[in-house]
Parts: sequence; structure tokens; C-alpha cells
Amino acid sequence: MERTILSKVYLIGAGPGDPGLITLKGKELLARADVVVYDHLAAEDLLCFARPDAELIYVGKSGADHTLPQEQINALVLRKAKSGKTVARLKGGDPYVFGRGGEEAEELAAAGIDFEVVPGVSSGAAAPACAGIPLTHRSCASSVIFATGHENPDKEQSAHNWEAMAKSGSTLVFYMGVKNLPEIARKLIDNGLAKDVPAALIQWGTTPQQKSILTTLGRAAADAAENGFAPPSIFLVGKVALLREKLNTFERRPLFGKAIVVTRSREQSSDTAAELAGLGARVLVFPTITVAPLPDDGGPGSMPESLSDYGLIIFTSANGARFFFARLAARGRDARALAGADIACIGPGTASALRGFGLKADLLPEKYVAESVAEAVFRHYPPQVLERLRILLPRAKQARDVLPRLLARRCERVDILELYETRPGTARKEALLEELEAGRIDCVTFASSSTVKNFLELIPAEVLRRSPRLKFACIGPITAATLEEAGLVCHIRPEEYTIPALVKALRENLADGN
Repeated sequence: MERTILSKVYLIGAGPGDPGLITLKGKELLARADVVVYDHLAAEDLLCFARPDAELIYVGKSGADHTLPQEQINALVLRKAKSGKTVARLKGGDPYVFGRGGEEAEELAAAGIDFEVVPGVSSGAAAPACAGIPLTHRSCASSVIFATGHENPDKEQSAHNWEAMAKSGSTLVFYMGVKNLPEIARKLIDNGLAKDVPAALIQWGTTPQQKSILTTLGRAAADAAENGFAPPSIFLVGKVALLREKLNTFERRPLFGKAIVVTRSREQSSDTAAELAGLGARVLVFPTITVAPLPDDGGPGSMPESLSDYGLIIFTSANGARFFFARLAARGRDARALAGADIACIGPGTASALRGFGLKADLLPEKYVAESVAEAVFRHYPPQVLERLRILLPRAKQARDVLPRLLARRCERVDILELYETRPGTARKEALLEELEAGRIDCVTFASSSTVKNFLELIPAEVLRRSPRLKFACIGPITAATLEEAGLVCHIRPEEYTIPALVKALRENLADGN
């Protein structure tokens, strides 16, 4: 059969739930696709890797609950491919391990559509690992059997050889087995496996929502019901389950299971989100602001032709540093244009950004607010130098006027260079409102007054007050004051006004037992 060459379909394994477990190849191909067709079990966080103009199509498929039946999914993928699109079919786990990837591949092959399978990390291996259970161990298990706990209901009889499973001595791993757990346990026991054989249940493995319990084959069904286990869950049978008590460090991380909202711009939130996720938190990135450069059009806010007139350049944000050097580069210049000027910055985050451009800050205030920057300048220069000092202040359009006003009292001239502006972000409020109303959010973090204001324009303060366990964390007194003006309490405010200090404060305040 002649194959279609205008498009290609990639059957990509999204991994077991943790978005960090997608393969590099899967991420790369996702970023190329015209269309992304994704399942319930494919982490939505992965969609941020897709092109901004890509068409995103959700097709559901959670256990027996299908937003689209498999036949319609197949037809959808074929239709998009035949229209000349490159399609990423994003499937939870591995496409060829209980993911119906084989069925979809058969349809593509029959239609002459070019396709490629990108294997993924399967939940049958990953979920037990994150629960502290190695599937094999020299002292108790030398083989593994993977089986579905949800067989095709149209089959006349089970395809499993229950007697062989029971007598194998292997670790048994059942996918999608919670609903049929009583029947699975009964068949294994009827075929010779003892009721007291160790077993484990793992729900939402590899994610901050993971929960796991150690049980026995005979008690598993009752324990699952008592502890509210539901799909997606893995049921594991074998002596290796006993290692969970010793090796389960995943669920002991300090912020494990805590839901924390990060309201910075999407570009700035990645590092914060990664740090919190590393501590076990479920991070909800809710960008309330976006940062956009202003035009360098020769007007009053444009880059000066000569920077040699300035004895001091003060950077008050990492964004200011980034946009400043972008303008310099656009004019064919680099950090050498700042030769002869001292450099001040508001805090270590901004200082770190400057180091990326080959500059070391000469002045760093004790406290990372505008007032402290002015005090540092006044201490650094003698009065006779201050009165002749010309200062350039690259900053955002909406920045407070406190710093230039304070500096102007004692310095010859302060020129403001407006490089960028903050705008309302692209956050989707419906999902977060649902989480807040259900009381599933532990903390909302704010890094600036603008994030507070924009957040409250999207989420009514009344909704926030209805959640008794909800806490608010702010960087610095100005941000905290903006929150308190809205009648809300700032519960967490680090002494140092930096993101690392905020993460440390969240760990200290939100960890269980605190």
C-alpha cells in the first residue's frame, strides 16, 4: 500500500503521571506537532511543551469512562493526519502497555499513514518504585508478571492463567485492577496463593497525589474500600511489597501532597515550581501576569545613545536586567557600554541575572526593597559625589516611584528607562476555582503587588475566605500590604525577600507537624 507522506502520527508515551518522566524524544516531538490528542492519564502540564498554535484535543479515557470511544479516537487521529497535520497522540504510560496503542497503530498502518511509536515509562514499574517497592530483589523476587485487572468484557473467559500466576513466585502487577480487586484476589487464592502474601495498592503513582498502603492478598479488597482507593491504581502482590516501609521516601518529602499555587508569570514560575515539586508539592502554575517589552522607538523612555554620562545604573528586577541587555544587543552593543558606571541591584535574584551578562553588582542592599536600595546608595557615596551623581534606573512601566523620588533628593539626576510592562496573565480560573471551592488548595504565593491585584480580579476574595486551611505567602512587605488591603492575611513572609527564601518558608510552615 502506498503510504501517505504529507503527515506523520507519533504515538507518544506520556509516562505515569509525573510530567518530568516523559522522554526527551517525546517532549521534542510534542513541541513539533500541529495537533495534540491527549488522554485523561497524560499530565496536562505536558501541554506547555506544545506549540502555542497547536490544536489541543482532549479525548478522555479514564477506566470505563470514555469522553470519546476508541473507534472515534482512531477516526479523529486518521482525519487529522489525512489533512496533512503532524499529530502527537499523547497516551498515559507506554502506548503498547495496556494503552491500546497497538490498536491505534493497526488503524494507522491499514490507512497507509506514516507513524512512529515513542515508548514511555509505564506506571506498572514507576508507581511501585515511587512507593518504595522494587519489582525484583535478589532475596525475594526474580521475575515480574504484568497483567490487566480490567479485561475486555466481551471475552468469554479470562485470558489469564491464574494457576500459573499463583504458582510463579513472581511479583504480580495488575493495572486498572481496583474495581475487580475482590475477583482478582479470589482467583489467586483459589489457585493456591496464600491469603497472607504481602500486597500493596498505589493510586496516582509518581504524582503529589500518590497514596499507597501495605496490605495482604486476603485483606486487599477491604483495605482498598476502607482507604478510598479508586482508578488509576496499581495492585501489586509479592514479598517485595514489604520493602515499602523501609524504602518509601517519596511520600515522606516535607511538602508531599500540599497544593501550592504559584502566581508569577509563566516564564518566571518554572524554577519556583520545580523547587516546590522537588519537595513533594502539587504545584498549580496560575500566571496572573505576563511581561512584555516596550518599544525602543526614540521616545522619552528609549535607551540613551551614550551610557557614559551615568555614574550608577540600578537594576530593580531580573526582568529589568534581561530587557536592558536585549535592547543593548538590538543596538549592536554589549556590557562594555557600561564601562565606568557602578552597578547596583535590589537583591540576589537580580544580581544572579546580571552575572549571566558578565556583570558583578557593586551595591547590594541589606533589605531587598526600594527604600533599602536608596539607603545603600547614600552610604556608598560621599555627599560631594552624590550631588554630582547621575543615575539610570531601568525598570517596569508600572514600578513604584519611591526609589527615584528618594534618589532625586540627593543626587544630580535620575533618569528612568521604562523597558517593559506587566499585563494580566493567561491563567484559566475555572479549574482553580473548583479546587478552592473543594478546599484542596493549601497555599497561594505572591511575588509582587501586581500578582496580588491580578489574582483577586480573577478569584473573588470571598471564595478565598471560605477555605479555612488556605494560607497566603508573600515576598516582602509591599506585597503583603497589598494583600492585607484586600482584607486577607499574609501567613507566610520570609525575612529575606527572595524566591529561595520563600520556598524555605513554605517548607517550614506547611510541612506536616508544623
